[in-house]
Amino acid sequence: MATDGDADRFGIIDTNGAYITPNQLITLLLYYLVEYRGFKGAAARTVATTHLIDRIAALYDLPVRETPVGFKYIGECMRKEQVIIGGEESGGLSILGHLPEKDGILACALAAEMRAVVGKPLTTILEDLAQKVGPVYSRRIDLHLDNVRKNALIERIKTAPPANPAGLTVLDVKTIDGVKLILSRNSWVLMRPSGTEPLVRIYIESETPELLENLIQTMKDFAAK
Repeated sequence: MATDGDADRFGIIDTNGAYITPNQLITLLLYYLVEYRGFKGAAARTVATTHLIDRIAALYDLPVRETPVGFKYIGECMRKEQVIIGGEESGGLSILGHLPEKDGILACALAAEMRAVVGKPLTTILEDLAQKVGPVYSRRIDLHLDNVRKNALIERIKTAPPANPAGLTVLDVKTIDGVKLILSRNSWVLMRPSGTEPLVRIYIESETPELLENLIQTMKDFAAK
């Protein structure tokens, strides 16, 4: 386990050498805090964070709050209501009863506690959860674009998004931060401009590796037009 220099983000390698992504750890800890420690409340995640959190929350009939990217929005949720865990895919989380700010040391301590209490490697717990709610595959792609091309791409997906990306149906479009296409087959795509770099970030999630790759190629082709 490790943190970054100011200890607000975390990195975790499991017993077998597998990297545990922030998306995975937030999901694992939601399950652990509810199932083993009896926490009650909501879960909070940013628009770019895995919907696997939603599936675990549904098992326990818990609400999920979706926020723009940035932990300050998660913190606002945690101050307003009882949030079991709030997190973002870039490596920040906090829990009920702790500070409403991301804490990498807390994340690592909770991961170690979960490993000891449950008595299984984190990857094994993930496999157990996948048996209950189905698997999820996620990827983030960074497109290096100047500001003119960046703004043009975001405007294009707002006004003329792909109609059936990778053959999937667009069920909903969200614009709380960038443009997020909610798709059939437990899939979604988010395209949002970086606020600090000449980048457009594309977040993609689906239920199979093959569908994930098809969506990645579809969005790359869309961006290249």
